[in-house]
Amino acid sequence: MNKKNLLVRYDKDLRMRIMYPEARREITGDVVRFIRTAPGMNFVSFTFANENQLHDVIHQEMDYFIPLNQPFTWKVYDHDLLPSLKHELRTHDFVEDNDPADVMVLDLDRAPAHLLYPVHPTNSSIRRITTPDGLKDVIHVLNSVYGNDNSWVNNRLGMHMKIPGYLSVYVAYVHAGNVRQPAAVAWTYFPMGHFATLFAGSTIAQYRKQGLYTSLLATRLKEIRERGYPFAAVEAGPMSGPIVAKHGFQHLTTVWDYEWKGN
Repeated sequence: MNKKNLLVRYDKDLRMRIMYPEARREITGDVVRFIRTAPGMNFVSFTFANENQLHDVIHQEMDYFIPLNQPFTWKVYDHDLLPSLKHELRTHDFVEDNDPADVMVLDLDRAPAHLLYPVHPTNSSIRRITTPDGLKDVIHVLNSVYGNDNSWVNNRLGMHMKIPGYLSVYVAYVHAGNVRQPAAVAWTYFPMGHFATLFAGSTIAQYRKQGLYTSLLATRLKEIRERGYPFAAVEAGPMSGPIVAKHGFQHLTTVWDYEWKGN
């Protein structure tokens, strides 16, 4: 599939038709928007409006979201055919984030051999977390990596784990004698469509450069292939982008979040 066709498929699957268990999707003649219960972030995922309509459409969406008294963002992709959208959002008190994400995609039929036939690091194991109790190991890794409280995992991932076939969570453990220490985590969502989406891939500093990230990636890609998804997609930052590129992921587009900061 060429890049243009892949972008069309991506927009349909992950911006227009996707459903989130904790959100309500609304498709108007101008946008696709998602509304979550407080304190979730609401957002516009796709803009149908043309250039001449943008000013009025942004006002309409502000009139809709502001009374909800919740944060909301507008997603802008670099392949969107709306050159003035970023400027219009800035003039309406939306602020661009400082960390745009590169959407990287891997065609599973073209995955490199080291991901299809991985050699897992010695003295380690990959386990899928299937119960809410196991999420404590996910939280331990995230807290160690980022130095903040990631107890949100219990609610969000815990809820999503209850939906059959929707989420797979993995933890990489290192072994020293009889001690098994959680060292890295990653998870995959399986929405309807052609793309499984990858998240996290976080490793505690002392366990990096031991192959745990690659092992987690290979484990997830194996499941994605077995479940019949042709593509794996990840939103990668400046640090993770080059890493997934080494594993065969190709840049598809870049996404910015514009958060409304008005009063």
